[in-house]
Amino acid sequence: MTRSSADIKYLAYDIALFFPVFLLVGIGIVMVYSASSTLALQRFGSDYFFLKKQIMFAAAGLVALMICRYLPYHWYRNIAYPLVFTAIALLIILLTTGYGYSAGGSTRWLRIKSFNFQPSEVARFALIIYLAYSMSKKHEKIKEFSIGFLPHVLVFTVLAVLIFLQPDFGSVVILGTITWVMMFIGGVRMMHLMTGLLVLVPSILVMLYTAPYRIRRLLSFMDPWQYPSDEGYQIIHSLMAFGTGGIWGTGIGKGYQKLFYLPEPHTDFIFSVIGEELGLIGVLAILLLYLIILWRGVIIARNTDDLFGQYMAVGLVTALGLQVCINMGVTLGLLPTKGLTLPFLSYGGTSLLLNMAAIGILMNIGAKRF
Repeated sequence: MTRSSADIKYLAYDIALFFPVFLLVGIGIVMVYSASSTLALQRFGSDYFFLKKQIMFAAAGLVALMICRYLPYHWYRNIAYPLVFTAIALLIILLTTGYGYSAGGSTRWLRIKSFNFQPSEVARFALIIYLAYSMSKKHEKIKEFSIGFLPHVLVFTVLAVLIFLQPDFGSVVILGTITWVMMFIGGVRMMHLMTGLLVLVPSILVMLYTAPYRIRRLLSFMDPWQYPSDEGYQIIHSLMAFGTGGIWGTGIGKGYQKLFYLPEPHTDFIFSVIGEELGLIGVLAILLLYLIILWRGVIIARNTDDLFGQYMAVGLVTALGLQVCINMGVTLGLLPTKGLTLPFLSYGGTSLLLNMAAIGILMNIGAKRF
């Protein structure tokens, strides 16, 4: 018995999406080792410490991608509300119990024995699924303030406040942008969206001025060389890494800034290490791979007839694109410092697992089998 072309399409992987992700994860494993080996040797007595963990994260992410590739995306409708409540509960546990793990002045990780994960990453995923489900269900009345705008903003506000208390201002900005973009695509009245922005801007200003360290970060962003030993330190050494790399780079493993100059070079500033060791050519190759992924995600969203799948694809692509742009913007001195990892490349389990799961969901949506 032969399979129909529709069955073959459903079972096949989207190579234009899978191949660049696979390449980025592979490059990430190599660069995590290069960026972290000296640090790992000093802290844990083994230069393979972070490498081994990243390989395990990548393997788990690949399994998540394969599961989500074949799990019908309509199933996520059933867990939209439970997932939001779970995310809220995890954020509350993070802030109110002893399971929260602090680093760099923020409590962003839940630690259960040797297992760490970031509830804010779960919250982002939950918000996308909730918005996609809610807006597709209320599509005919989406322009009504009390139906299309208010409930979605309230859910975002609850998650944003809990994440802001960690504090994690960067993730709040990402959540807010995802919410705005998805409501815009969903057809919410522009007047409501612009009113929301007018309310949000003063709130952001209050957040900035009530935290002196955010003001210092903003000032150091404007002129990092005025603050070379504190707030401007990371940006200066990041820019030095890109400058040293030139066109061709110094070579894998031969970078200098990762040697206790750049803080945590295997996480937030791994793009700087890539710029130094792989040069402009390596940076452009990374950018091209991301552009292919985002382009393919946009195509999937545009070609999907089902509103729930379309909204979910838009949310996932927006989240991925924002994380890439913000991380790269920070390392290149184009944005103030934010503690965000670079998808598929930075060390970290939660981000890698959920981002690869998101790719699997996009593939399932793109298969268009209802």
